[in-house]
Amino acid sequence: MRGKEEKPSLRAFMKQRRMGLNDFIQKIATNSYPCKHSEVQSILKISQPEEPELMNANPSPPPSPSQQINLGPSSNPHAKPSDFHFLKVIGKGSFGKVLLARHKAEEEFYAVKVLQKKAILKKKEEKHIMSERNVLLKNVKHPFLVGLHFSFQTADKLYFVLDYINGGELFYHLQRERCFLEPRARFYAAEIASALGYLHSLNIVYRDLKPENILLDSQGHIILTDFGLCKENIEHNGTTSTFCGTPEYLAPEVLHKQPYDRTVDWWCLGAVLYEMLYGLPPFYSRNTAEMYDNILNKPLQLKPNITNSARHLLEGLLQKDRTKRVGAKEDFMEIKNHIFFSPINWDDLINKKITPPFNPNVSGPSDLRHFDPEFTDEPVPNSIGQSSDSILITASVQEAAEAFLGFSYAPPMDSFL
Repeated sequence: MRGKEEKPSLRAFMKQRRMGLNDFIQKIATNSYPCKHSEVQSILKISQPEEPELMNANPSPPPSPSQQINLGPSSNPHAKPSDFHFLKVIGKGSFGKVLLARHKAEEEFYAVKVLQKKAILKKKEEKHIMSERNVLLKNVKHPFLVGLHFSFQTADKLYFVLDYINGGELFYHLQRERCFLEPRARFYAAEIASALGYLHSLNIVYRDLKPENILLDSQGHIILTDFGLCKENIEHNGTTSTFCGTPEYLAPEVLHKQPYDRTVDWWCLGAVLYEMLYGLPPFYSRNTAEMYDNILNKPLQLKPNITNSARHLLEGLLQKDRTKRVGAKEDFMEIKNHIFFSPINWDDLINKKITPPFNPNVSGPSDLRHFDPEFTDEPVPNSIGQSSDSILITASVQEAAEAFLGFSYAPPMDSFL
């Protein structure tokens, strides 16, 4: 269990999980995990996925003109790193860091995601970074999705200037409290479902729902973040087939390497709801091969300490056959109308008129109590605030710049009125 008695032993695993599936898969591929089932062995061998840039860790050749990404005339040539005071590291990932920053002129606080182009190109992830940027541009009007204010680039780095959210990761609060009472879990699940439903309405499948990607704002509302694995242009009944996600939350159809659709997000919602109620993801095992086998073959086991409506929803969301899963027919409407959510007034929810069951009680932007000291104790790198005019432009740096044409974004002027 993720209780106090095993927190130290699980912490290393959880740190590894934070770094994402890409690095984790490489470790799986070079180690032998005992498992009798050929399906799991097949997964662990990692055949080449349909979108090779997701898994391939080989260095990328210089981008040809046909590989350059140009998203049109949305660039903001005026934004630069020296516009900000970078104050604290508040998160880390495979390609860079997230920093608390204050805009010098506006004196507003932002979370600035700074990504290394070289690292992105090495793993051939540029399309997914651009996809994340595209999805962020579409999310500006939903209350439970992190907002992008603007983005810009230097010769060697990409900068996302995002809403600063300091109520802590759901993962952090689950670690501290082990599990939540049903009303609190219902509130979070409803706000998460609302955000997923909105993404689906834009034909976007999220694909990486997990407690680390779910933040609480200063009042205690859910904010979904990290859109790096989103898949765009998946219409109703449309499918994709890339093997991606985080091990504990992978749906059976993803493990089977079958085409999957937006119902993969409803499986993940079921996994997160289960974890909120029980303290660990469903089918969890420290042995990853055994956990994959559990997801594929083990029946869902529910302890009797939850209501019948919660049991019914978990059984529906964690249905191994995606065609029978809750949400397969009418997507978010099925979730919304489920008896488990009957206490929720959805209009009040979307307008943030429901008081959250937990208040993070942050005193202001400088209150970092809900961030992991592993991040906040790290010194801010001097290179973060460098502008492109202070960097020697080498051939490889120039290639990196060309690969991210069109990344920069500034909102239209009327959005400031």
